[in-house]
Amino acid sequence: MTYSKKNGLTRYAQVAGTTEVAYASPHRLVQILMEAALDKIAIATGQASRKDFEAKGRNINWAISIINGLRGSLNLEGGGEIAHNLDDLYDYIVRRLVDANAASDPAILHEVAGLLGEVKAGWDAIPPDLHSGMAVRQAAAG
Repeated sequence: MTYSKKNGLTRYAQVAGTTEVAYASPHRLVQILMEAALDKIAIATGQASRKDFEAKGRNINWAISIINGLRGSLNLEGGGEIAHNLDDLYDYIVRRLVDANAASDPAILHEVAGLLGEVKAGWDAIPPDLHSGMAVRQAAAG
């Protein structure tokens, strides 16, 4: 593939992603953020294995920013035990990502990806008729 075709595909993917975000429901936005964090963690895992420390650090920091965004959107007052448990889990994930960055340890990144993957699987399992319902609003993005 030539550079210009690759560049065009990249721009198309960016526009498609921006369009999806612009029209996404709050439920879908959380899914998009979790997918993005998992992607950044997967990329950082490969970079840690290849000892590409600078790029690994950038991707881990990006994943931390996404997780902190998810954490910041939790409704701790109205979300009950679920929101508080997610807050604790997101805090743990961020701390482990910091550890993974310092140690360049792919095993820690695998652990974090597994935890976030479980949260995403639960989020994905919410029936569509509840995506805008009270249960989802109470958990408030997490």
